[in-house]
Amino acid sequence: MLDKSVFDSYQPTIGIECHVQFKTKTKLFSGADNDERGKLPNQATSPLCFGLPGTLPILNKEAVRLAVRAGLALNANIGKISSFDRKHYFYPDLPKGYQITQLDRPIVLDGFVDVPVGESMVRVRINHAHLEEDAGKSTHPAGAEYSLVDLNRAGTPLLEIVSEADMHSSAEAKAYVQELYLLMKYADVTFGDLQYGNMRFDVNVSVAKKGADELGTRTEVKNLNSFRAVERAIEFEVKRQIELLETGKAVRQETRGWVEATQKTVPQRSKEEAMDYRYFPEPDVPPVVLSDEFIEEVRGSMPMLPSKLRAEIEARGIDQQTAETLILRDALTNSSYTKTVLAQEGNEAARFAANFIANRDISYCDGLEKDGKSVGELPSAKKFLAVFELRQKGELSSNNADALLFALRHRPEAEPRELAEELGFLQENDSSALEAIISKVLAEPFNQKAAEDIKSGQMKAIGFLVGQVMKASQGKANPSAVRDLIIKQIGV
Repeated sequence: MLDKSVFDSYQPTIGIECHVQFKTKTKLFSGADNDERGKLPNQATSPLCFGLPGTLPILNKEAVRLAVRAGLALNANIGKISSFDRKHYFYPDLPKGYQITQLDRPIVLDGFVDVPVGESMVRVRINHAHLEEDAGKSTHPAGAEYSLVDLNRAGTPLLEIVSEADMHSSAEAKAYVQELYLLMKYADVTFGDLQYGNMRFDVNVSVAKKGADELGTRTEVKNLNSFRAVERAIEFEVKRQIELLETGKAVRQETRGWVEATQKTVPQRSKEEAMDYRYFPEPDVPPVVLSDEFIEEVRGSMPMLPSKLRAEIEARGIDQQTAETLILRDALTNSSYTKTVLAQEGNEAARFAANFIANRDISYCDGLEKDGKSVGELPSAKKFLAVFELRQKGELSSNNADALLFALRHRPEAEPRELAEELGFLQENDSSALEAIISKVLAEPFNQKAAEDIKSGQMKAIGFLVGQVMKASQGKANPSAVRDLIIKQIGV
């Protein structure tokens, strides 16, 4: 076991290639259904997907538009002239024997992503992003001596986003892929379902002594489909490479796979170079020429992206962690938490909504989904504000405000005050009614000692009497008003 100081003497260098599946109705070069979710194997296909002779590709214009949207989200320059190439390799899930992709003239040029890592910001440069078709998928049944090929995914439009090697820790890499996910979801270019491989990450890792002039030999861990897998794979690979170097062995340049069950990377094949793919221009797809007007039209349709959302949320006095929770949750579940918070009138109401969502509603919904129950729908911003105002007026306790918002999820047609009355959530604030209850409580012999303690300055005893009044009112009395009235009646 190597000492920690040995590991600390090395610096990892990390670059990431992210494959984003676009949410077009049809595939990149054919009219086949592009949504494989819930489909039987080889159901979402066309003759082109099978590489049948005589089929010709026709470029999907919507995929081009989504590529420009993605590029703008990456703060990137857009290639006004881009072209396609053939990349040759031979796997069962690629019937043509080549993939149509972009090599020399990609549609998205240099850009950058500013990534929040804790309280600091790390800028990761984007080298380029190119448009290409996806391959199919091979599966290997346990115990069988054969493999199966599913071509539902073949031809799906992909954008491969290639970063510079600007990351130096697993934490930075995890934050980067999470930010990419947010950018692509908010730009509305992908379904973003990681389980279905809508976004996949190839991680290039090398280590070298700190201060060294050259980077170490890199390995590539392919097809990671979660933020956690990216983080864990990098941690394992950094440790593995350092241990090799410290024992006098060389790091081999190769492609490796991640085994979730063992939390380890394993070798797959030696790393190919560009020359091994025998690239040449795609003869059946003409170059893509984009006008300034088209690019500006796409720019004008862009929504508010995560960086702007963070600034708006935090300007309301909401802490960074809560802001990140809201933004990520909206992306993962297509919810409208951030819109609800930002639609509140006043910062205090916005903080009320944000704290309820981050600390109560998310876990509530997760619990319902785990039990197979409906989560209902998030109350509107207007109803959130109505509940906040009831809370401010002392008509709702904190717990009952939460309970009312949960109830509104399942009764979206109900008005907050009417539903609170129906459910018995409203607190009693009428002074005369409360004074009558307090008088009864103070008249009870076992409560008189507490009253005497309060008269003698032992104010801790007031909590006991407040509890007795709450019990007598069946929990409907406003505790704050009760406390003030007890002090008034005792004459402290």
